[in-house]
Amino acid sequence: MFRIRLVELPMPTGSKDPDILLSWILDSMGLVRRKSGSGGLDEAQGALHRLMMGALISEPLKGWDAKSLGEASGLSQTGVHHQLVKLRESGLVSAQTDGRWHVHVLRGGSISAAVEIMSAEAMAILKLRMSELGSFVTESDERMSIPIDEQVPEFRVVVSEPGAIVEGVDSLDSLVNDLGLSGDRARTDDRIARIVLEELANGSSAITVLALSEKMGETRSRVGRAVERMRSAGIVERVPMMDRIAQDVYLGVMRQYDARGEEWLMTRGGIGRLDGGISKKLLNGVKKKSLSIEKVQLILQPVPLETQKVLLNTLGGRMPYGFRIAGRDGDAVSERVMRNADRTLRRLRTVAMRLDEALSD
Repeated sequence: MFRIRLVELPMPTGSKDPDILLSWILDSMGLVRRKSGSGGLDEAQGALHRLMMGALISEPLKGWDAKSLGEASGLSQTGVHHQLVKLRESGLVSAQTDGRWHVHVLRGGSISAAVEIMSAEAMAILKLRMSELGSFVTESDERMSIPIDEQVPEFRVVVSEPGAIVEGVDSLDSLVNDLGLSGDRARTDDRIARIVLEELANGSSAITVLALSEKMGETRSRVGRAVERMRSAGIVERVPMMDRIAQDVYLGVMRQYDARGEEWLMTRGGIGRLDGGISKKLLNGVKKKSLSIEKVQLILQPVPLETQKVLLNTLGGRMPYGFRIAGRDGDAVSERVMRNADRTLRRLRTVAMRLDEALSD
């Protein structure tokens, strides 16, 4: 069955080294799982790298059996089998029966052709799976009323065709697992990612991880990890909680005035950087003890969001962020994920062509 983990990585700009190019391709397809982010080329040249470069790329249509692959790469029969399973699932390698033996070829006869075929399969399967996901998303224009304000994380998503039906596992459970949203080592009865996704897909406004964890009776760390996997897949996005800014500014102003006084508020507290009329209203309200969250909200209305964030920071607070499904409806979410996947696959095709060119020089 087709299964691939797409990971968007910075392209190896300018490099013509075949080992570096192949290493990047394997990393971008999630075929090499590093123990740390600091692994260099030497670490990448492991079992799969040797098998690809020493056999399948050098003679793509030879028809390699497990024994000859082991001899060419120095791997045991068990090691060869393990790597071939990954390569067949990813769509780079196909197998055919030759008498009693299975022989393997690099699809299309070159790495660029294999990546081209894999890309077409990945996009077709992802489109199918995203249409499934879209049916669970409740349409809401209100959800998208706050503009996105974040640095988008590194895109990564698992593309997997539907598997056999498992008793007690419904279509949404299967979809969440197949997209990699449950993580790599999730228990079969662990449904936290599914519950988080349902909550966000049916919501009309952003919600914080803390609020989600309290609602679900789960720890913040577990809920946070599930949300981050959805963010990386482009299904969920982070937005500022506009309705919380006034509350946090109010608490910060009152606390710092009692602890450090008016002069600190005007200087290091950041109020002095605001327009004169706005800073005066805030200070007068603090001194007269007449300030409230509603009044702070009215006072800060003309202040740009970026300035409000800076003020909150100088008062000792942090910008409150929440999470929402990344689109007004299922089609919008699907379009975003498909666009990210297409960009990642285009990069893979470009680097695969460069690898073919480097090998032919």
